[in-house]
Amino acid sequence: MLILDKLASFDLDNCIEICRDPGLTTKVIQFTSNRPNMTYSNETHKTLLKRSSLKLLCRLAKTKGKIGVTLRQNISEHPFLLSNLVEILDNNDSSHELRELTTELIKNIAMEEKIKEEIGHIPVIISRLMDAFLSQSALSRTDSAQLLQMTSGQALAVLAMESANNCLIMLAEPHSFIKELTVMIHGDRYRYVASSLLQNMCVHVRPELGNSDLKEISYILREVLEGIMDAEGTELEVLVGLSSQICNVIPGNFARELEHGQIKERFIRRLVDALNSNMRPTAHCPGIRRSIVEHTICMMECNPEYAGCFKECWMMEALLMVERTPSRAEKYRFFSGDAGLMEHSIPLSTLVARAKELMDHE
Repeated sequence: MLILDKLASFDLDNCIEICRDPGLTTKVIQFTSNRPNMTYSNETHKTLLKRSSLKLLCRLAKTKGKIGVTLRQNISEHPFLLSNLVEILDNNDSSHELRELTTELIKNIAMEEKIKEEIGHIPVIISRLMDAFLSQSALSRTDSAQLLQMTSGQALAVLAMESANNCLIMLAEPHSFIKELTVMIHGDRYRYVASSLLQNMCVHVRPELGNSDLKEISYILREVLEGIMDAEGTELEVLVGLSSQICNVIPGNFARELEHGQIKERFIRRLVDALNSNMRPTAHCPGIRRSIVEHTICMMECNPEYAGCFKECWMMEALLMVERTPSRAEKYRFFSGDAGLMEHSIPLSTLVARAKELMDHE
């Protein structure tokens, strides 16, 4: 296993050759199992092989580019992979390292749409990821526990994207999930992971959110709006996306916060300035223009009076610039090397046209 791991770390071609050999891939995945038909010299030997196998699978699954897409598909097609990963997550004796490696592997393979939905049909995976992410135990203060907590949150965020089924499973878990997410947004360490999760919950399970959930969301509104004023890059994209959904689910609270906080004009100018300063999408945050345009649409649909404010702040000119500078990169939610993953269903050009239409009706 150590030799294979070193081969995979030094040369991309080696990764391809490892995955091309179905017998080799099967053997590596078998070592992640506790099944009695596997022979080990002792318990230490079993743990070492399991850890080495998970490390190799993680290395292969996080390969960037189109080759990475192929490798993830090859790994995830193995019929016993997910059941082996469940064994590790559901075993109280599994170490933090084994859990973290397992969670990292789940996060990477879940970037492929088919496997994401398959994971959703095994609720125990989402349940254990949520237990780790929402852990409040004293152990969560250790570095290894915090790494597991962060990786679990990231895996949940990937599973929640474009998946109403997975979001429903998360909401049905015996946690006060929305409240827990808002508490994390008030903090620093997990703010952006929690923001991404809350955004997707608002998108996909809005009818299932109760009054107590909406009240918890209202408590973070001011903090999210102020965060947008200072954030850049990926953090800005995440917060704008969340703010847009808050505007959707509690439009009255959103409008009152802008008016009573006397930040309406400053906030709208910030959206326009952020759009103008991000006219060149990057692989690091390909969706930032989309997030801002979606937020603009949401505000004007909730309150047509905002159209005049956007016009005064030169949003129309910014939209025309977006219209003139389309980018294929903006079709995707994120990138792995040069490979775009999770394609959006609505083209950015359609959103720009809608924003212009709303502004013209003012």
